[in-house]
Amino acid sequence: MDNKRKYIILVGDGMGDYPLEELGGRTPLEAARTPFMDLVSACHVGYVKTIPEGMEPGSDVANLSLMGYDPGTYHTGRSPLEAASMGISLAPEQVAFRMNLVTLDHRPGGEIIMVSHSSGDISTGEAADLVESLKDGLNGPGISIHCGVAYRHLLLWNKGPEDAFTVAPHDVLDRDMAPYLRDQRAGAVPDLIRRSWDILEDHPVNRRRRDAGLKEANSVWLWGQGRAPHMPPFRELRGLRGAVISAVDLLKGIGIYAGLTPIEVPGATGYIDTNYGGKVEAALEALREMDFVLLHVEAPDEAAHGGQTEEKILAIEYFDERVVGPVLEGLKTFEDYRVMVVSDHLTPIVKKTHTADPTPFAWAGKAELGRVSGGPPFSEVSAAASGVLFESGEALLAEFLS
Repeated sequence: MDNKRKYIILVGDGMGDYPLEELGGRTPLEAARTPFMDLVSACHVGYVKTIPEGMEPGSDVANLSLMGYDPGTYHTGRSPLEAASMGISLAPEQVAFRMNLVTLDHRPGGEIIMVSHSSGDISTGEAADLVESLKDGLNGPGISIHCGVAYRHLLLWNKGPEDAFTVAPHDVLDRDMAPYLRDQRAGAVPDLIRRSWDILEDHPVNRRRRDAGLKEANSVWLWGQGRAPHMPPFRELRGLRGAVISAVDLLKGIGIYAGLTPIEVPGATGYIDTNYGGKVEAALEALREMDFVLLHVEAPDEAAHGGQTEEKILAIEYFDERVVGPVLEGLKTFEDYRVMVVSDHLTPIVKKTHTADPTPFAWAGKAELGRVSGGPPFSEVSAAASGVLFESGEALLAEFLS
């Protein structure tokens, strides 16, 4: 085994939140039982700004920052990153769009309400059938569609409208999208969205979902567009060989552009039922050959987008019990290591979307963990009380790796 220090970052997507009246003024992190993150928090805890001023608080921006890349320099849109994860290389003239399968409610009077950004957490198998039909109906000169995971898919558009005004569907839940679909700033994007309606309306998958009382995938939604970024390799910048483990194409794509190895884990879903043990096993195995691993879990963020307080608390507890705890145990076999737990951004229940607020992190080294028996729990309150605030993810990563 390599005797060099090993580094692992454990990202609980969207764990950070605001105090909730229903929790007696506590946040979900405070309400959750997190003994293993609390151990790490007893060593170093604080806040980090992962969203630069004026940028959208997306997971693409936040995780670029956590990996030490200035989003203001390297961010071109989330979809090119997802394309890389799918093994798709973009030609210089191609613009990649994230294509969600969503649920819209067409109401009397012309309102078109965004009911679900994920078609009620549609399965990958169901989505694959729908995407095949969309390929037949939406593909055209310069346009191609590629199937991803669950509700997350990709549309490539040769010389497409890179500067079109688009909106992330999880940012507009329960809102009327009819004005957006008439907005001239969106260019030709709403036309493609509308074309999907007839294709999806009476699809066998949607008929079965209707019969089962489930939300239908009755529209596509295009957003997050961009061209291929150009990023220097992580190894060149940090002197470390590394890997990224996530169910989410976005995270794997960032890793690919950074020269990190994306590790596929069977059963990694991006939801609360993900294969936690498989991710942990893959991370520890990777550290035997490499120096750095980023392990990402999406479940807290998905629960927050749905406004599900108890589900978010449970997702945080699963992250602590099934990821952080086993990782800390497995790291004991290494001569030296550092481990970080972090919420890449806040996803407040009351907003059902991301915010640009500073987000909590904690990290510890092997020797420190051997000495602590208690300390401040991992939470927004502890992060604020520490007085520690890193102005960027790049600054935090530099300190973590120093």
